[in-house]
Amino acid sequence: MTEATCRRELELEIPAADVQKAVEKVAKEFARVARIPGFRPGKAPVPLIRRRFADDIKGEVLQSLLPEEIDKAVKEKNLVPITRPQVDKVDFAENGPLKFRAVFEVLPEVQLGSYKDLEIEVDAAQVTDADVDKAIEDVRERSATFETIEGRPLADGDYAQVNLVGTPVGGGQPIKADAVLYQLGSQDTLAPFTENLRGAQVGEHRRFEMQYPADYPDHKLAGKHLTYAAEVLAIKQKKLPDLNDEFAKKISDAQTLDELRGKVRQGMETEREMQQNAAVREGLLRKLTEGHDFPVPEALVEHQMDARLERAVRSLAAQGVDPRGVKVDWAGLREKQRERAIEDVKAELLLDQIATAEKIEVTEEDSEKEIERIAERSGESAASVRASLTKEGALDRMKSKLRSDKTLEWLRSSARVKTREPQRS
Repeated sequence: MTEATCRRELELEIPAADVQKAVEKVAKEFARVARIPGFRPGKAPVPLIRRRFADDIKGEVLQSLLPEEIDKAVKEKNLVPITRPQVDKVDFAENGPLKFRAVFEVLPEVQLGSYKDLEIEVDAAQVTDADVDKAIEDVRERSATFETIEGRPLADGDYAQVNLVGTPVGGGQPIKADAVLYQLGSQDTLAPFTENLRGAQVGEHRRFEMQYPADYPDHKLAGKHLTYAAEVLAIKQKKLPDLNDEFAKKISDAQTLDELRGKVRQGMETEREMQQNAAVREGLLRKLTEGHDFPVPEALVEHQMDARLERAVRSLAAQGVDPRGVKVDWAGLREKQRERAIEDVKAELLLDQIATAEKIEVTEEDSEKEIERIAERSGESAASVRASLTKEGALDRMKSKLRSDKTLEWLRSSARVKTREPQRS
């Protein structure tokens, strides 16, 4: 057996007498129903049946003897397979014992170490006046309008509205963009655009070259050398709305600017509390897994990798993106999830052990509340949700997750959570 992992290999042997007994039993069953030319049904001699249907008889014998022998062996060794045993190295001699190997994975033996009074540190959830001001200023920026400027050339801070054609040096498909806005001197505008558009008048054409760095975020442009032809269509300035009660009414259901600030603060506080709760959970699980070293079943890791990949696909679909149309190395992305998947599996196994040790169970009331929550979110009745979960075999999975969540909350109640001042961007 391979003890360093959750893989188990059992070399098993069934005595020759038991094998022959099984062969004779199966051969008699075949003789009873087989149709052999020259013999009435059920009258063909068993030796003839054994020769004629040797492979079929062998298959029936293996199917009848192997599962029983494997089941007996795992019980004797107190093993609980979590994957279906795979059989190989089968040695089925004519008059000898039946030898074979069974390979499967088991849950690891988890020796619980320290899990009470865990200490973690997370960002404080407070919201400052500066945070509120920045959030409102962001909304103000998004509500800005652009006014046309006439009678002077482009200057830093202005927005140049241009038609743009970029032709790769050495040949290639041109890149075209119509009526795009560039703010001259902005950190979001590449320096060559600012330098070559500065001083241009409306209607003027400018030509310039641009060498993109190799690490440019847009892979279509990274490392490319282009010649741009730009036509200035208009010169614009951004005009921000006045910060007053009218602005508050326009962007929200608040009647005054002070009321808007209060609503923004409340929303930010709720969001940061949620972020802090998630950080506490992640911190506890990280602390827990770091303090325990044990192997995890590869089958569970593979399942968790699939689940992570599925969540990524659902996230794209929720954003209106067809995952089939996205150029993504899905196999590579899945493999990148391995380390996190291992940590997920370790955390679940540890939570299960802690729940058992602390006698944490899911009550019927817990299950009903969760079903009602799912029903409210989906717009279905609680009875319909329960029926669907039962039909899909997902009721036990739901209860298992509830048990893990209750255990994590129990860990939090005994943990020492320290807060630190968050880094401001």
